[in-house]
Amino acid sequence: MTLPFDGHPLSQATRDFLARPHRLLIDGAWMDAQAGATHVTHDPATELPLATFQVGDAADIDLAVAAARRAFDGPWSRMLAGDRAALLFRLARLIEANAELITELDVIDNGMPRGISALTASNSVEMVDYYAGAVLRIEGTTTAPPRHVADGAEALTYTVRESVGVVGLIVPWNVPISTAILKLAPALAAGCTVVIKPSEYTPLSLLALGEMILEAGFPAGVVNIVNGFGLAAGAPLAAHMDVDKISFTGSTATGRSIVLAALGNLKKVSLELGGKSPVVVMPDADLASAIPGVAMATFFLQGQNCMAGTRIFAHADIHDRLVEGLVAFAKGMTMGHGLDPATFQGPLVSEAQMRKVLGAIDAAKAAGATLVAGGTRLDRPGWFVSPTIFTGSRADMALEREEIFGPVMAIRKFDTLDIDAIAALANETVYGLSGSVWTRDLSTAHRLVSRIRSGHVSINCHGAVGTNIPFGGYGQSGWGREFGKEGLDGYLETKAVTARL
Repeated sequence: MTLPFDGHPLSQATRDFLARPHRLLIDGAWMDAQAGATHVTHDPATELPLATFQVGDAADIDLAVAAARRAFDGPWSRMLAGDRAALLFRLARLIEANAELITELDVIDNGMPRGISALTASNSVEMVDYYAGAVLRIEGTTTAPPRHVADGAEALTYTVRESVGVVGLIVPWNVPISTAILKLAPALAAGCTVVIKPSEYTPLSLLALGEMILEAGFPAGVVNIVNGFGLAAGAPLAAHMDVDKISFTGSTATGRSIVLAALGNLKKVSLELGGKSPVVVMPDADLASAIPGVAMATFFLQGQNCMAGTRIFAHADIHDRLVEGLVAFAKGMTMGHGLDPATFQGPLVSEAQMRKVLGAIDAAKAAGATLVAGGTRLDRPGWFVSPTIFTGSRADMALEREEIFGPVMAIRKFDTLDIDAIAALANETVYGLSGSVWTRDLSTAHRLVSRIRSGHVSINCHGAVGTNIPFGGYGQSGWGREFGKEGLDGYLETKAVTARL
C-alpha cells in the first residue's frame, strides 16, 4: 500500500490496521453491510485516500439493535456489577496499550495535530477507568413510605437505579475516539448495551476500538458499531422503536431532527450541540497569558470544536494590544500534517467543511467586518484554512450568530465596566455551551460568570473540561450533561419500590 504520509512514518500497528478490511461489528462479529455499500476515508492533509470501509443502512441498524436487545435481556443484565467493572478496566488497559494506534488513526482520519490526538487517547483511558470505578457506586436510597401504606403497618420504601436499556450513540468527526468513549463508558457502566454510529469521515479509530472491545471479552451484542451516513444509518437509529435512548453530539440542526425522530417511542435523548461561546477580556487582564489563551480558545482543533470561544469581547483599553498580539500569534502558527511534530494547526476535516468555512469568511467580509489575519486557503494539497481574525464584528452578523466550526475569530470592542451590560453582550446568542472571562479581579470574574448563560465557564483559561467535570449546554447547545457523575445519570432510570411488611 502506498501511504500519503511517507515523510512521517506510521507505526507498524497502524499500517497493519489500515491494510485490514473495515467492516461492521454486529453481535460480536465483523460483517459486511447488508447492501454491500462502501465508502473511502481520506487524509485531510493530503486529500489522498486512506481506507475503504463498509457502510450500513436501516437493515444493518435493525440487526445491530436486535443484537443489543438480546445482550441486554440476556448475559449483560445478568452479569454481576463487579464483573462489568472488570471488563471496563480491561478495556482501559487495552486502549492504553494501543494508544499509539488510536493516536495515529485520529491524526490521519481527522487531521488534528499528533499532540492533541495523543491527549484525547490518554483522556479516553482516564474516562473508561473513571466509569469502571463508578460501577460499584451506583446506589439507591431509602425514604419514608407513604402514609396510606404505613399507617398501622410496617413498610419500607427504597429506590434502585436501573439501566435505561439499548442506547444509540451517534458520534461526530471532530474528536472521534474521545467523544465515543465519553458516551460509551458511562453507558456500559450503567449496564446499557449500545449501537454506535461513527461519522463517515472518521470511522477508523472507532473500528480499532471495536477490536479492543472483542479482545476485552465483552459478550456478543453489548457493543455494536455500524458505519454509515446520517440519513441512511443515523436517522434509522434515532427513530428505531427498540432503542431506549439516543446520545448525539453534532450540529444543532441535526439535533432537532434527532428529537423529532425520537418521538415515535418517546425515547430519552441527550444532545451536545453547537456553540458560539463568548470570551470576555477585561481591561486589567494579564495579556501575556490572555493572548495565547484567547487564541487557542478559537483555534484549538482548527476551531472544529463545539466549545470554541469565537466571539471575543475586548475592553477598549486593551483592544488594540489584544488584537495585535492575537494577529501575531495566528501568523506564527505552523500549519501542516498532523504527523509532523512541528505542526501547530492541521487541516479541516473535509473539502465540504473547508468550503463552508471559506464561505463564512467571505460573508463576514461582505457584511463589513474587518479582516486582520488569515482568511485564505493554503496553496498546497489538503483542506487547510489559515487562522482567521476579524475585528469590528456586530451582533447582527452571521459571523457572531452562526457556528462556523473553523478557525475564525470575531472581535468586538466594548467600553463599559458595568457587569450586567457586559454579560448582555456575552449572552447575545441562542447558544450556551462554554465561555471564559479574563481578569485579575476575581470579584469581577465571579460576578460576570454568574450572569453568563452557559453550561461551562472558565476564568483566565478556556475549555477547562475534565472527566470528573459535568459538561453540557444551555439553550440551543443541547440537553443533559456528559462527563462526571451527571454523565452516568443519563444512562440510568430511578425505580421507587414500596413494600408493606
